[in-house]
Formats: sequence, structure tokens, C-alpha cells
Amino acid sequence: MTFRQRHLLGIEPLSPSEITCVLDLAESYVDLNRAVEKHGDALAGLTQVNMFFEASTRTQASFEIAGQRLGADVMNMAMQASSIKKGETLIDTALTLNAMHPDLLVVRHPHSGAVDLLAQKVTASVLNAGDGRHEHPTQALLDALTIRRAKGRLHRLTVAICGDIAHSRVARSNIWLLGKMESRIRLVGPPTLIPAGAADWGVEVCHDMAAGLADADVVMMLRLQRERMDGGFIPSEREYYHRYGLDAEKLGHAKDDAIVMHPGPMNRGVEIDGTIADDINRSVIQEQVEMGVAVRMAAMDLLARNLRAARAA
Repeated sequence: MTFRQRHLLGIEPLSPSEITCVLDLAESYVDLNRAVEKHGDALAGLTQVNMFFEASTRTQASFEIAGQRLGADVMNMAMQASSIKKGETLIDTALTLNAMHPDLLVVRHPHSGAVDLLAQKVTASVLNAGDGRHEHPTQALLDALTIRRAKGRLHRLTVAICGDIAHSRVARSNIWLLGKMESRIRLVGPPTLIPAGAADWGVEVCHDMAAGLADADVVMMLRLQRERMDGGFIPSEREYYHRYGLDAEKLGHAKDDAIVMHPGPMNRGVEIDGTIADDINRSVIQEQVEMGVAVRMAAMDLLARNLRAARAA
């Protein structure tokens, strides 16, 4: 397998072959996770520390389960009650942790670039579980695995990413990944929620759902991230749903076999109609959650292999 990274900080540094390597290994972990006995030993003897400076039910639980199933000693740090709250800097926290010799650090942080800074200060392999508006690489990888399993490929698909692009690290990581796989990407949303200069990213920008979803293979809805908004980005949730919420009429512009995705948590009746979200023939939202565990198992397995090889050298 070809995966040479020491850390997983973003999709941008990964080659298409490295992305495929993660997805191929994750396929084997899908099978393991569906078996009666769900445990492997790829991380046996290693210590995994989860540091979530932002709350995240899905991502943290997924990483915790992934580590435990592969035999790691897993510790969740309660960052809301940590020394950071007492005035300690992120670097001092990193140095303190480093002295305890963890092997894998899983970090989510509200500030872009914080995870990269931490990675420079520790000897462990660091996985970015989301940093500010920057990246969320394992979400893009699990989305890619979900798409590949549903469509049989990642290349040359038309993918519509809809909603709050401006505040979404999920969108950025997916744009990087799908672009590397030569898929056609459309960003769909109101002008206030599309970043300035987005048209220079090698994507199409649409402000109308009918045009944005036309003949799409994949419709990826995004959550309105009100916690990151500091102004009037939308007139009201009701108006937003009327124009940009996914319902049967808007989905009718996509291909008949188009799949519907959402990274969660969902705001039903704001970003997506509940009936669409629960449609087993179109929605792969629950599959995304399942693929998340497998992808995180694969990512930590590959990083652990490189870590062990480096230490043995």
C-alpha cells in the first residue's frame, strides 16, 4: 500500500493514490465492522488521545470506536475542563502531552491551522478531526468511500455541494478530494454563503438550486453553521428552506439515481426535507456514519504503520 504521510492534516497534501489506498483499506474494515467479532490488532500497544476543543458527537465517537476496535489504548481528554481553560497555551499542552509519549493524537480545534501547529511540536502522528474553516479530511474520505460504494467510482461524477459553503471545512476537504479524482463540482448556495473567489477553485458556482442540481450524480447538503456566523447571512430559516432546502421538487433536477448526502447534524426543514433524508432509495446519510468508523480505522492503521517503520529505522 502506498501511503507515506506522517500525519493526516488535510486532503490537500494527499495524492490520488494515497486517497485510494485509504479507501481500499477502509473497505476491509467495513467488513470487519459488520462481523460478529469486530476487533483487530493494528493499533495494539499504541496509545490514542482524542483532544476535542469543539464538541462533536459523531466524529469523536467514531474515532473512539475505531481506535478501540483496532486494539489501541484510547483516552478522551475533557478539553472544556483542561489546562487550556486555565490559561495554558496550545503549545504548552502539546509539550505536556508529548512527554507522556502518545502515538496517535486526534484533534478538533475551532481555529484554522491549530492542528498543524500542534503536529509540529509532538512526536506522535496527528489526525485532524476538523480545524476552524480549514479542513476535515476524514469526513471527505468517508464521503468518498460512501460515493464510491454507491456509484462504483469517484472519477468524472457531477457533485453538487449545497448550502453554507463559506463556513464549511467539510466543503473544502471534499472540493480538494473530488477535484483530485477529476469529478465536476458545483457549489450551490446564496451569494452570502459562497466564499469570495470560489470560482477560482476549479468549481462551478450556482445561486439557483435547479441549475446547480441539473444532472447531478451526488447531492451533498451542508448544515447552516450559525455558530460561525456573525451577521445576517440569510433572511430567515423559512426563506432559506424555500430557496435552498432540498425537497422532492429540487431533487427532481438531479439524475434519477442521484444519491443524497449530509455530514450531520441535520436541521430538518431547514437544509433538507425529512422525507428525503429518510428515503432509503436516495439517502446515504446513515451509510456515511457507518463509513466514518471504517475510514478512521484505515487512516490510523496506515499512520501507525509509518510511525512504527520510522521508529524502527
